[in-house]
Amino acid sequence: MTAPTTEVPIAALPTVVIGAGPIGLAAASHLVERGLEPLVLEAGDVAGSAVREWSHVRLFSTWAEVVDPAAEKLLAPTGWVKPDGSTYPTGGDWAEKYLQPLADVLGDRVRYGSRVTGVSRLGRDRVVDADRDQQPFTIHVLNSDGTEERLTARAVIDASGTWSTPSPAGANGLSALGERAAADRISYRVPDLKDAGVRARYAGKRIAVVGTGASAFTALAYLADLANEAPGTHAVWILRRGISGSTFGGGEADQLPARGALGLAAKAAVDNGHADAVTGFRTNHIETAGDQLVLVAEDGRRLDPVDEVIVLSGFRPDLSFLSELRLGLDERLQAPVGLAPLIDPNVHSCGTVYPHGVNELSHPEKDVYLVGMKSYGRAPTFLAMTGYEQVRSIAAALAGDKEAAERVELTLPETGVCGGAGLFDEPDAGQAEGNGGGCCATPSTLQIGIGAPATSGGC
Repeated sequence: MTAPTTEVPIAALPTVVIGAGPIGLAAASHLVERGLEPLVLEAGDVAGSAVREWSHVRLFSTWAEVVDPAAEKLLAPTGWVKPDGSTYPTGGDWAEKYLQPLADVLGDRVRYGSRVTGVSRLGRDRVVDADRDQQPFTIHVLNSDGTEERLTARAVIDASGTWSTPSPAGANGLSALGERAAADRISYRVPDLKDAGVRARYAGKRIAVVGTGASAFTALAYLADLANEAPGTHAVWILRRGISGSTFGGGEADQLPARGALGLAAKAAVDNGHADAVTGFRTNHIETAGDQLVLVAEDGRRLDPVDEVIVLSGFRPDLSFLSELRLGLDERLQAPVGLAPLIDPNVHSCGTVYPHGVNELSHPEKDVYLVGMKSYGRAPTFLAMTGYEQVRSIAAALAGDKEAAERVELTLPETGVCGGAGLFDEPDAGQAEGNGGGCCATPSTLQIGIGAPATSGGC
């Protein structure tokens, strides 16, 4: 039986971009600049749907660092005025003042309410070798009105991000026992305390915050502010590793000042008594105790009951709709194998990521690319400017400009808060300050600036 074919030459087909977020729209802009036709498929009904869900959070990158050059060229003729490059946008600012205007300029090249449910080669599942690279891609789409359709494309750029798949509270990467049952009291997002309903949920409550990155720092700072106005509000900050000199990021030495300030704000929350830090705590299960929750560690240690839990332990890529493609992914990070060693959080921070582009992002399946947050898999070291450089390189490659594709230049600020959770397994992690961190640290509770946990001894 002859496999289905397309009557349109592959070269004349559009490049499908999955996701109308910052990197997806930048990819479309670079494709347009190269004379290639993009088709952006966005599951939400507006541009930057995921970004809008954290519209209350301020970026630690300035406007100058979050506007893509090719996108700016498309916007300029419309009379768009670039915001002050030295100021810091919120997620809402980013979406309203940049992403939506950019999507509007791209016009019909952006389709909303179009959720990608599968990607494959036309007439070829992942097993079939014959003429595989000569077949276009087929993209299965579920539209918001419930209809389904199939589209064909010459290439696929997946910029769908990781926002929809937050990591659970369980330290083993799986949901803690009882986590699903307690879902009504667990959140996986930084709370918007300007929202009256959200504010009422946390005011005067005891809240566990699980995580060690920028999101956890932001939540701790927000809750500390709330504690000043709502007595009884108190955070319990849960860390899987010990506290070291790098726990709070780069502070005043961070080349992204706003990012460093996040770490300092989190430290202040603890120093000022608005939060306790519980170290070496690896959550195994969550028990319901009346109207409260009790977190229990793998070693059996139980924390005092809390009213709410905020889990901010990172994100992971949704690879389910790519299962018929031949992807080359690192077994740990779920990032492209060529990129994974360069972004490994056990070794690298945002500022030590080696310049990378199409070569590091390529897969055994020709002309399919994971970009942006999704390309980093489970690594937390991504910055927007990294993604912009990725899609610039990929667009050049798809246009046949090999020299430009390989001419990748990327200089990133030294990191402060983007060290990954994987560090807690290093024997020396957290012990440089004599604070009992590392592989054998006994879980301990402390208030930084008031006391320090006892060292538990060697491994």
